[in-house]
Amino acid sequence: MEFLGMEKVKDGKYLKNYELFYRNKEGREKCYEIVSRKELKSQEDIGRRASGVSIVAMMGEKLLLLREFRMSINKSIFNLCAGMLEENETIEECIKRELYEETGLRVKRIRDILPPSYSAVGISDTKTYIAFVEAEGEIEDHTSSNEEITAKLYCREEVKELLKTEEFSSRSQIIAYFFVNQ
Repeated sequence: MEFLGMEKVKDGKYLKNYELFYRNKEGREKCYEIVSRKELKSQEDIGRRASGVSIVAMMGEKLLLLREFRMSINKSIFNLCAGMLEENETIEECIKRELYEETGLRVKRIRDILPPSYSAVGISDTKTYIAFVEAEGEIEDHTSSNEEITAKLYCREEVKELLKTEEFSSRSQIIAYFFVNQ
């Protein structure tokens, strides 16, 4: 594949739409559409910087899962606590802020932060960290009026049943599966 160029086609408040032009292996020119959370000036900018975090939070032998309404699918699903890095914020600060904002819980200890990975590679260059934390405190609703989130700590048996009957985001489904089967 040969990259030929790119053009921004829409500049939204949170997402920017781009058309990427390339020559395929048969020599034909093609156009591929992507969205990005970042301003992309050149090919080198695509997928270069992480924009957020997904948080795998545990409290004792329980896993934190959020049931949240997602506008893009017009329904509520199970998800991990997650959020976007703010300007000049460290990943550790983002983890603490997002966990508290979405659940009222505090970070007791950050166990591990994986290197950034792509979260929707078919349509976006969005890259996020996955953090594993021990949480403490009581669950409280601190969400904004633009979020509909119910946070709850689940034991393995509860998560096992949820996996049979409920819909999940892909990352939270993988985490839930390994939580149940460890």
